[in-house]
Amino acid sequence: MKQTALEWLQSLPRLAGAPGLDRMKALLAALGDPQKRGRYVHIAGTNGKGSVAAFTSNILQKAGFKTGLTISPYVLDFRERFQINGQMIPPDALERLAGKVRAAAETLGETPVQFEAVTALALCWFDEECCDIAVLETGLGGRFDATNAVENTLVAAITRIDLDHTELLGDTVEKIAAEKAGIVKPGCITVTYPVQEKEALQVIAAACIREKADLVAPEAEDIHLRQGGLFENRLEYGGYEVDLALPGAHQACNAAMAIEIALALWRKGLDISDEAILEGLEATRFPARIEVLRKQPLVLLDGSHNPAGAAALAATLKAQKLPQKPVAVLGVLADKAAAEMLRALGGSFSTIYAVTPDCPRAMSAASLAELAEQELPEVPAYPCASLDEALNTALGLPQGAVVCGSLYLAAQARPMLLERL
Repeated sequence: MKQTALEWLQSLPRLAGAPGLDRMKALLAALGDPQKRGRYVHIAGTNGKGSVAAFTSNILQKAGFKTGLTISPYVLDFRERFQINGQMIPPDALERLAGKVRAAAETLGETPVQFEAVTALALCWFDEECCDIAVLETGLGGRFDATNAVENTLVAAITRIDLDHTELLGDTVEKIAAEKAGIVKPGCITVTYPVQEKEALQVIAAACIREKADLVAPEAEDIHLRQGGLFENRLEYGGYEVDLALPGAHQACNAAMAIEIALALWRKGLDISDEAILEGLEATRFPARIEVLRKQPLVLLDGSHNPAGAAALAATLKAQKLPQKPVAVLGVLADKAAAEMLRALGGSFSTIYAVTPDCPRAMSAASLAELAEQELPEVPAYPCASLDEALNTALGLPQGAVVCGSLYLAAQARPMLLERL
């Protein structure tokens, strides 16, 4: 059977050859350089990119701008990676544009990696649909990321930087920050995370000086999160007060970044009102980012996949003052810092049910349960034969359940949870 264009796209390698933008720029040139006709908010960082992108996209939509959005990875549907005004790309447009990208790649005689092809497709679609602006989330790093082939970056945003993908980006915060800061373009405004490590902030500031780009660094002490009932959060920052649907102190920081991005865009000439900022923040929902599917007993889904994300989840659970510790249905990838994630989760859970995510890079449930017993000897850990078994067990308990450890696990578990609740 003939391979469809979408199947070709999904079959492309994740990584290939030395890092660089030459292949991506050649692919875009073969497609007519769609990136040259757009305006962009470009977001890099270790954690929080997707949330900041979602907040920013919603603000822009509320301000009346036709807004493109790319996210990586997707949670439930591959088409989530390409959105305009919150709507995923139609299947026929995806197939047609995937074919266009494939044809362009074949003329070059060089196979792109999947993220290059995905980014090229998104830029073509945004150009075809005459988007006013697009919010782009990097896939990996920044300097050599396929999204960095864009030129007219109005705002570069760098979310929290932590150790992740160290084999590709470097083994220190400074090295990783240097890669992320590669998205800073001459004359853009750069917004960074409010609680950025000193070493990372110094690298970002140096990049801004080099590129003559203004730097906005929100102060953590200016961000106030008032917590009401279970997972109810009211943000106060810079004169704005808004109820956030995304819980956690880290989401308050992400929302503060989005406010500063909106104000930076206003400085660049975009008509964004205070009302659009408030309405955009309030409207933002994001699957699998500390997503509360049920409050009593608690069922929560989180796709955090590194120690910083695990720490944010643990802090959010602690802040809720739950009557009992929930159980965890936990699955991680073998190439992630699983031991550090377990230590970051600490005493958040009464029991861990380990599962194997549906991903070739997954750590087995047995290995994860063994590791959990080593790192958290006070927390019982059991390997489960399947996710179905783990969910049936966890949802039958009165103390509530948290499904976490990987976006791959979240994508697999979310429809199963919604069916059961």
